[in-house]
Amino acid sequence: MDKKVKVYFLGSGKIAVPVLNRLVWSDRIELLGIGTQLDRPAGRNKKLHPTPVGEFAHASGLQADKIPSVNAEDFLDYLRWLSPDLIVVISFGQILKQPLLELPEISCVNIHASLLPRYRGASPIAAAIVNHDTSTGVCFMEMDRGLDTGRVYCSFEHLLSGSERADWLEEALGRLAADKIVDVLEGIIEEENAPVAQDVTLASVTKKIHKGDGIIDWNQPAADIESRIRGYYPWPGTAFALRAHNRKITVRVTSASVHALMSGKPGEVLQADKKGWIIACGANALELLTVVPQDKKEMRGIDFLNGCHLDKGIIVGME
Repeated sequence: MDKKVKVYFLGSGKIAVPVLNRLVWSDRIELLGIGTQLDRPAGRNKKLHPTPVGEFAHASGLQADKIPSVNAEDFLDYLRWLSPDLIVVISFGQILKQPLLELPEISCVNIHASLLPRYRGASPIAAAIVNHDTSTGVCFMEMDRGLDTGRVYCSFEHLLSGSERADWLEEALGRLAADKIVDVLEGIIEEENAPVAQDVTLASVTKKIHKGDGIIDWNQPAADIESRIRGYYPWPGTAFALRAHNRKITVRVTSASVHALMSGKPGEVLQADKKGWIIACGANALELLTVVPQDKKEMRGIDFLNGCHLDKGIIVGME
């Protein structure tokens, strides 16, 4: 292209950072501005922290617009003045209304972390892991008023090994999107990437994950619990309760392996010694490799047992 693509970027989450970095350093993109969510309180002291995009921008000496509402008239006026060809959106966290969707010269382009129409919505990365998918990917989509329902410019597959955690997969998909972003945007401008309508008969929707989703149900098969441990890492995590030192404590499981040849009552401790900590599930059993006991740091499951003796045959749960 003889002319640079004029882009305004909207993003907040970690997956957006490598994409933004690629746009910043590309000599084929004119980055008009960066928008992200407001700083939010976090931690015990509720200190304000920037989004990952805001943090990256600050560390890189870039100005990030921290936007209360992208649909506010003053922000729309600001974008009209910038006159972008494209608005690129990835893991931003606000709904774009019709006046904003119609504002850029060409399109608002959303980068979604699934192979649409599969896993529309808030948690496609976790869903791919929890459901034992063999592949996922990223889609570059023309935004409309629906929930990830717009026409798709192009998609790129990422194969899954079955051992991914959600944070690792988010990083991998961010790198994949970053590798493709400049070529895709130029293809949209040059009308080489014609958007194609999604097949609504194949659509599925994911919901926002809540803390309660991480409670382990030992009635489920061991393979399903293990995939949730990976899919819900680092948040909300997966946990169960047990009695120790005459009190109930919560134990978060951060990694586990399936024992297909062991079984028992769901939640039953089948082994708890220096060789392993194994709990029966609805089908098969699960060895707890690493855990985070309440008010403690991460440790090996067998190291936890050194300070907390568990009798074989007891039932653990969240009661």
